[in-house]
Amino acid sequence: MPTALITGITGQDGSYLAETLLDEGYTVIGMVRRTSAINLDRLQHVQDRITLVQGDLLDEISLISVLREFDPTEVYNLAAMSFVPTSWQQPVLTGEATALGVTRMLDAIRTVNSEIRFYQASSSEMFGKVAEVPQRESTPFHPRSPYGVAKVYGHWITVNYRESYDIHANSGILFNHGSPRRGLEFVERKISLGVAAIKLGHAHELRLGNLDARRDIGFAGDYVRAMWQMLQQDEPGDYVIATGETHSIREICETAFAHVSLNYQDHVVSDPRFYRPAEVDLLVGDASRAREYIGWEPRMTFPQLMQTMVDSDLEKLDSGMKMPDLVEFTTVRY
Repeated sequence: MPTALITGITGQDGSYLAETLLDEGYTVIGMVRRTSAINLDRLQHVQDRITLVQGDLLDEISLISVLREFDPTEVYNLAAMSFVPTSWQQPVLTGEATALGVTRMLDAIRTVNSEIRFYQASSSEMFGKVAEVPQRESTPFHPRSPYGVAKVYGHWITVNYRESYDIHANSGILFNHGSPRRGLEFVERKISLGVAAIKLGHAHELRLGNLDARRDIGFAGDYVRAMWQMLQQDEPGDYVIATGETHSIREICETAFAHVSLNYQDHVVSDPRFYRPAEVDLLVGDASRAREYIGWEPRMTFPQLMQTMVDSDLEKLDSGMKMPDLVEFTTVRY
């Protein structure tokens, strides 16, 4: 039975990846930081089937200890300081975790067992000020935030360890992907919860930023399947994972509100507080290499994704979930 170590297992992608690997017959080890309270909401349905262990990307000794104790065959590095606006507020910490944290994990693998297969969660944010549309694996990087800069470092150090130490190290350049488990810091979840709240009478207005910003957005459950597929190949590589379609924030609103028979124009307000200091250009991915080499393609459509998210938030609010103050989320990542 193969064993997989997932950093960032408590996040959206980590929870879906844990499900996928359990279905494939893996023993799943989830690494979490030592904190006073660990949020396991996304893992409740599989918590009794996984093992959680303490470790920190800021501490290489802890990574070495985890690798030696559990001897994983695969490591999925999903942990990061993952919110773009927060990276402006804490750029040094973002670099330590999102950039140097990758080096610490790779070096721990090199030290303990270089046969471990490694997945690095790269990001479309690395493209930033794009040199071409659509973006593919060969497109030059021009990040527009400390988060994007840190992800570029993590990406290239993964390539460097692959080439220097012959480690099966892979990078998935994932474009935006959401789900009902998406955090409120991300715009598509803020929209789905806002729609549900307005439909149920808990709110009347939804404040967002640049409604014309466009993103390539898919379903997180589809994207984690690509992570696993990469590590099953004989040769490691880098892959863009995307739908190849773009949707504006305005279109996301229109689709989500229409699902509950509402007009987004009656409720959505563009608020300058939600604009980025430096907006990225048109992000749309070309996943043809992933289709050809690992056999991946998205299964859930954009309308299905937004409808699923809205339905989930309707159910949560209807069952008594406390309604958060959506106005306080002024640092939503687009």
